[in-house]
Amino acid sequence: MAQIIPRIELENWLNRLKAQPHPDPSLEQYTTPPKIAAEMLFTAAYIHDDVRDKIVADLGCGTGRLGIGALLLGARALIGLDIDPRAISVAVDNAKTANVDHRCHWIIASMPSTRVRVIFDTVLMNPPFGTKVKHLDVAFLSQALKLANIVYTLHKSSTRRFIMDYVHRQGGQVSCILKLDFEIPFMFSFHEKTHKRVEIDLYRIVHHSIPSRVFIKRVSHISRGNEPDDCK
Repeated sequence: MAQIIPRIELENWLNRLKAQPHPDPSLEQYTTPPKIAAEMLFTAAYIHDDVRDKIVADLGCGTGRLGIGALLLGARALIGLDIDPRAISVAVDNAKTANVDHRCHWIIASMPSTRVRVIFDTVLMNPPFGTKVKHLDVAFLSQALKLANIVYTLHKSSTRRFIMDYVHRQGGQVSCILKLDFEIPFMFSFHEKTHKRVEIDLYRIVHHSIPSRVFIKRVSHISRGNEPDDCK
């Protein structure tokens, strides 16, 4: 049996990873706090066994905190996708810092419009909340449900009924919800407080319509989404 990494140790590891140096408010680039990332990863890895030896995707990966955390907990491989090349550059550095760069691939591509042709075991994501682009959170969720049987995702608690109804309409099932506080520090000129606390839900979603076999063609270390043969 694999050794369990204590939650606080995982959180400390994630805290060492660099955040987005130049966040773009239009993309809602709020780095997942280490405590919340550790909660998602610990739940996925040790409560539901959705990480070890699995092929994992981190959609809208930013600087790679969720995906790299999955690799630290024993994921077989990771593909991280993000529209921002600066965030991907930091993710590459973070993977080297964590000594997991040999097990991950990074794709610069718009999400969720990119045509990813890979079936994953598990998707992890902290999508935009949809405050800047309406329903962008649902667009990410729609993409995730097409890519994996198991999806872990974060959404504002105020949208819970809508998200649960949407998942049900798509043929999925919410197997658990954890209510968390997402603390957003002062980052942009329009912020009025030193920090803001947002109530969010961590979902584990099961979607059984995805084939169980995984096909992954080798991809370059950093790929661009306009090259459709990179990942299929």
